[in-house]
Amino acid sequence: MSLNYLLQCTRSLREVLVGNRLFGCALIVLIVLSAGCSKRDVQPTATADQQPAADNITANEPTDGTQDTIVFFKPEGDVQTAIQEELILAEPGSTIQLEEGVFEFTAGLSLDVDDVTIRGRGADKTILSFKGQEAGAEGLYVTSDRVLIEDLAIVDTKGNGMKSHTANDIVVRRVRVEWTGGPKTTNGAYGIYPVNSTNVLVEDCTAIGASDAGIYVGQSKNIMIRNCLAKYNVAGIEIENCYGGEAYNNTTTNNTGGILVFDLPDLPMQRGHDIRVHHNKVFDNNTPNFAPKGNIVGTVAAGTGLMIMANDNVEVFENDIRDHDTVNCLVISYLLSGLAINDPNYYPYPERVHIHHNTFGRGGDKPSGEGGQFMAGVLGAPLPDILWDGVMDIEKYRDKPIDLAQIVCVRDNQKEGGELTFANLGGAATLADPSKAEVLRDLSAHTGLLPAVKPVVIEGVDK
Repeated sequence: MSLNYLLQCTRSLREVLVGNRLFGCALIVLIVLSAGCSKRDVQPTATADQQPAADNITANEPTDGTQDTIVFFKPEGDVQTAIQEELILAEPGSTIQLEEGVFEFTAGLSLDVDDVTIRGRGADKTILSFKGQEAGAEGLYVTSDRVLIEDLAIVDTKGNGMKSHTANDIVVRRVRVEWTGGPKTTNGAYGIYPVNSTNVLVEDCTAIGASDAGIYVGQSKNIMIRNCLAKYNVAGIEIENCYGGEAYNNTTTNNTGGILVFDLPDLPMQRGHDIRVHHNKVFDNNTPNFAPKGNIVGTVAAGTGLMIMANDNVEVFENDIRDHDTVNCLVISYLLSGLAINDPNYYPYPERVHIHHNTFGRGGDKPSGEGGQFMAGVLGAPLPDILWDGVMDIEKYRDKPIDLAQIVCVRDNQKEGGELTFANLGGAATLADPSKAEVLRDLSAHTGLLPAVKPVVIEGVDK
């Protein structure tokens, strides 16, 4: 009897018997047949804290239509088949409760049912291990709305740790994604990876060892990353081509680059804008770049704290940024990457970047990588605390005065143990011929006031 046939039968039974306890009995038979030693028991509805798991699977089905189903799994038996079945057959409102222990998988898991919760007993207690993964591009792939994933760890996936695509109103909370062998090019690209989504909350999460970005949100609207730890990734946190984003109260350390705010060509959603980066601790991001060749983050120099590329309306404030060998804070156009632009709709220049009330520490005294060496060749070392490449849209300003503070505004920052340093690298002319660079170090032209970026508001989520 094939698994597909069993699932088809189960779907038919569910359509007929939904809301009837007889459905639970029918499902017991099907799961036992398909999963061998997995068993589903129907018991009175209880909360996750009240109900222990029985054998491998215990189902608490609603008896009066007022409570949602909670299905419990222990790390025993054929968890690959049993859990994937539950993800396929889950009803909206269901909770999949994974108990303490190590769940071992050989293929990725996927969910396309709305209004489902996947919950463990803690990121150090419920471990989803994909060390033996042979199939699937992610550990967990979500394509449905109003999904909550919390209190578990996803480790050693073949590709990305957890990815959601076109999944709106998604919350990832207290989840750890890690490649336990340390930083390696062969690690998966992204740890926590929501993309093409609206209303995304990533909070109290940890990402370790991603060969691209530990926590990445791309081509999405209204996103929030807070209270997270990212370490030993190429990029700790990356916000890419997003409309309305906020990263705050995070710690990024021992990555190649701490926090990246990028806008890239050749993507459907462009001109990323309205991003707030604040109250973060960004320090010691000096890990050598281990991204696979050809990745855009492969151009990030080891020792980069905060990097803003080609984004508009970005506000950076109340951050502590220090101890970066190349540069603490870098604002650049896409042109500085040296990569070709073949997208006629792409706008490669940053505008309205407001950097204020931050604290800076040591930085810039050991520039590395092609970019770092290029900037050091023009400016000398140490590189300044805040560096702008000076590349702007000349056509836009051809017939009117240029107010540099409307492009990059820098004010009210402080440097521990000294005076804050700044440089304008000199623009496109410097890129064309570094020997003729006209570097500007005077901050006065960049001291102004830009409007505050509006905070991200997600319904039901407190600030």
